[in-house]
Formats: sequence, structure tokens, C-alpha cells
Amino acid sequence: MSARPPFSLAAVVNSHGWVQLAPFSHDKESDGFDYVLELSSGRAIDLCVRPAGASDVQVDTSATLTQVEQEDLTGRVTWMLGLDQDLTPFYERARLEPKLAHVAAEGRGRILRSATLFEDAIKTMCTVNTTWGGTKRMVRGLVENYGATLAGAAQRAFPSAARLAAASEQELRADARLGFRAPYVLGLARAAAAGDVDLETLKHSPASTLEVRKQLLAIKGIGDYAAANLLMILGRGDFIPVDSWALKVVSKEWHNGQPIGRPQVEAAFATWGEWKGLAYWFWNYA
Repeated sequence: MSARPPFSLAAVVNSHGWVQLAPFSHDKESDGFDYVLELSSGRAIDLCVRPAGASDVQVDTSATLTQVEQEDLTGRVTWMLGLDQDLTPFYERARLEPKLAHVAAEGRGRILRSATLFEDAIKTMCTVNTTWGGTKRMVRGLVENYGATLAGAAQRAFPSAARLAAASEQELRADARLGFRAPYVLGLARAAAAGDVDLETLKHSPASTLEVRKQLLAIKGIGDYAAANLLMILGRGDFIPVDSWALKVVSKEWHNGQPIGRPQVEAAFATWGEWKGLAYWFWNYA
């Protein structure tokens, strides 16, 4: 599969910590990854994604796919890696900033996504008010207890909304140790399974970023940080996901390590306009 250049699979894989979360498995030697995907048919398959040239990736599976399943797989991988994203306006702006002048040459700018925005929303919920180790543990618990099983193997996909919706709040607390997140995860799963919330339509929504943000904030358990993180995943960089790390980065870079708040983070990247979230993201990973 080919991406719109410039592209680097390693840059996408290492764009944030998602590759460390089940059902991803990072292949550090190639900077590719393995992943267990539940197709729209409900069938779980294995994916092996590796670099295959300047702007190409090799995607393999041991499963024999129907034409419909192959098309489903192609669409999912295209989304996960942002193969069709055009970041030209961001690169033009980045070339004017010495700190980010390298991003185009290195193929940076894309952010690794899960196969569904539902999966990314639940994972984002699992990053709130916890350690990264806690996030990994919770996501692993969801996958191991509720994900569709790969035929002939122990691996599982991330659970669908329907699978999570069938659980109880008590089960989610016990099986994945979600704590206070359990009712929010369950609420979103049940709303998505019932068709009351369709996160997938946001992937290519013509609505403004403000309207999409409003829809995300209407979901219980999604606050300002989580909404900004999901907007970044959607390719909308109008908002910065301000957390303790953002405060640390901006404090060190512009305020001599002094305590700061959200206004200072926003001010630091205000001139980037619709790209300020992406500028922060890759300033963070510069």
C-alpha cells in the first residue's frame, strides 16, 4: 500500500504511545507493528505491517479474505496510518520554524490511529488521571476479556461496542480495573451499539472542528483533554490536548521551568492556527 509522500512508517508508529497498547505489538527491529483487527463481519484477523520503501507499506495477514473483507482491510489500514493525508500546509508552515523544519524531511505529521475511532475514544478515556502503566493495563484487560479471538491463536482484537455493551459496570471494574471510568466506557459502548452515537462518521465529517468538538464533549467521560486528543487523531489540530506533559514542555521551553497553566500553553502555539495541536505534538516529539 502506498502513502501520499512524504511518509515514514517509523514516524507514524513512534508518533505517540498507541503502539504500546493492545492489540498493537511493536516490531522494534523494523519499526512496524502487528495488530489484531476485527473486521466489519465480526471476524478477527492478524495484521503484519512493515515498511516497504520510501512511501510504501507491506500489509500481510494469514487469513484468506473475501473481496469485501479485503476492501474493509484496505480502508482500515489507510485510516490507521493516514496514508491519504495531505499535510502540505502544515509542512509549509513548519519550514519557517527551526524547531520543526525537519518534520517534512522525516515524514512526520501523521499520528498512529486504531482501526476505529471507538477504540481510540476508549483508549483515550483510559489515559485520564492515571499513569501510562495504568493505561496499558486497562486496555490490555479490555482486550483480553472482551475482544474477538483470533482463530487458532490466543490473541484478541479490541472489543467492539457490542461486546463491551454486553458487560456490566461491575465486570468492567473487575476484569479491566477501569475504576471511575467504568460507567463512561460502558455508557459509550451501549450508545454506540444502539446507534445513538456513531463515532465513525466523524472520520470524514464535513462539520467544522468546533461542531465535531461539541459532539465529542457531549459524550460522558470526554472532557477538554480527551476531545483535543481525539481531534488530533481525526486530523484536526485546532486544539491542544493540555495535560501535565504539555504544561511541562511549555514551562521548560518558554517560562524557565516556572509553573504555568492552560493559557500559557495555548499562547505558545497560537500563531499556528489550525495546526497548533500538530505543532505542539511534534514539538513534543522533536
